[in-house]
Amino acid sequence: MPQNNKTTDFGYRHVSPDEKSSLVAEVFHSVANRYDLMNDIMSFGLHRLWKRIAVSEANIRPGQFVLDVASGTGDLVKMMAKEVGPSGKIVMTDINDSMLAIGRDRLIDAGYLNNIVWMQADAEHLPFQDQYFDCITIAFGLRNVTDKTKALTEFYRVLKPGGRLIILEFSQATSMVASKLYDLYSFHVIPQVGKMITKDKDSYQYLVESIRMHPHQSVLKAMMIDAHFEDVDYINLCNGIVAIHKGYKY
Repeated sequence: MPQNNKTTDFGYRHVSPDEKSSLVAEVFHSVANRYDLMNDIMSFGLHRLWKRIAVSEANIRPGQFVLDVASGTGDLVKMMAKEVGPSGKIVMTDINDSMLAIGRDRLIDAGYLNNIVWMQADAEHLPFQDQYFDCITIAFGLRNVTDKTKALTEFYRVLKPGGRLIILEFSQATSMVASKLYDLYSFHVIPQVGKMITKDKDSYQYLVESIRMHPHQSVLKAMMIDAHFEDVDYINLCNGIVAIHKGYKY
């Protein structure tokens, strides 16, 4: 959604940008320990398929440098580490230290040590030099970024010419039936499940609302074009409930 200089959205609430950053941080500190379990329950395990498709669309090759933004517990990083091989590198980042620590420990325990670097970083202020990465991925994280336009500009800056951006995010259902069913499930089931599993209904109420406030397919495509990405397109999954956006820097 469009934002002005004074307020931004936190779910259906309007708050200051600084307040949103702290509120989002509280959400993910709260749910970090049960984040993977809740993802499996909420999506019936489909999030794993969506992430595999996103990695396939990234077309990562051995030896490439890849940045994963809002990595969470590292699902995409784990998949992509195999693709870049020992000569490549994945930089795993998240603004939330609780999520990043869980993701880092999970990957270390699984033996992923040689080609992954962990770093706490803000998508709006990436601590990397210009034209550094061959590919940038972000899965289910862009809707939590306060200034999405600024993040897209940063993604473009740190990509090499010929590099690509892959965004996996919840979006707008393409049929009325799917939309109504998804609304019923989202607003009446997910917060209650969050209450049972994580003892935190409010965080999952926010997550449901944040999906509705996130720019839908055509709007996000236009935002990527405005940030100078080219050949921008998207793929709808599950009737548009989830979409993969892809753009290039030439």
